[in-house]
Amino acid sequence: MKTLHSIQALRDELAVYRRAGKKIGLVPTMGNLHEGHLQLIDLAKQHADIVVATIFVNPLQFGAGEDLDKYPRTLADDQDKLTRQGCDFLFAPTEDEMYPNGRSAQTQVSVPAISDLHCGASRPGHFTGVATVVCKLFGIAQPDVAVFGEKDYQQLMVIRQMAADLCIPVNIVGAPIARNADGLALSSRNGYLSDDEKARAIALRATLNQTAQALKAGEKDFARLQETAQQQLETQGFRRDYYMICRQTDLQPATATDNKLVILAAAHMGPARLIDNLEVSF
Repeated sequence: MKTLHSIQALRDELAVYRRAGKKIGLVPTMGNLHEGHLQLIDLAKQHADIVVATIFVNPLQFGAGEDLDKYPRTLADDQDKLTRQGCDFLFAPTEDEMYPNGRSAQTQVSVPAISDLHCGASRPGHFTGVATVVCKLFGIAQPDVAVFGEKDYQQLMVIRQMAADLCIPVNIVGAPIARNADGLALSSRNGYLSDDEKARAIALRATLNQTAQALKAGEKDFARLQETAQQQLETQGFRRDYYMICRQTDLQPATATDNKLVILAAAHMGPARLIDNLEVSF
């Protein structure tokens, strides 16, 4: 695997493969890679001939008081993992390379409506930062395929909407949520948790499953289900963010006539903000 730090260097490398008719796959990450990230690499290899991973801790998607400064940066270990996984290129730019005129002068991409819900409401401006950096990475690498994890369900929808609205010719593939043996969704922020907090954090997935079972049994009082779930999570030591039963199509609150739903959850455990989701169709 070759590691590149400049936009021009990556473009020059990929141009050779593009002229040869090879399909380019892109896997954007913020590093501190875990097994879930490596599964994204494997999925990209199924869809493309050449796979490019990116590592960039994007400051535009962090709000005031969030963990930008302490977000784990483990480049050497990440390089080893990507090499063993068969990744072809790693693009690891500096902030100056990505935003040469500074953060405040950077052109930004905003995806209206869907970006203001759920995680967007809890983290104002977050999805503008995500859409901006992903749009820029699409412009840099010009991939045929890009792979993102479905754990970040709302993020995946934002990126798909952005690509469609801006006519970016990339096939966006969602990868199933990777979990540990206890069912906890893998996340770089799990490293913030103590062993006790990790053991209690599995309640998030269990609560999603309980809500899904109630929905499949015909329960339509969504507000009651949401509040019950929040209370159950609090008994395990979680602090509330949101827990919503939504339509899959637009992430608006579900109604009694909807039959393709997704349960979206975010909650704080110790120093970590954890997210998870579960689709329910009937």
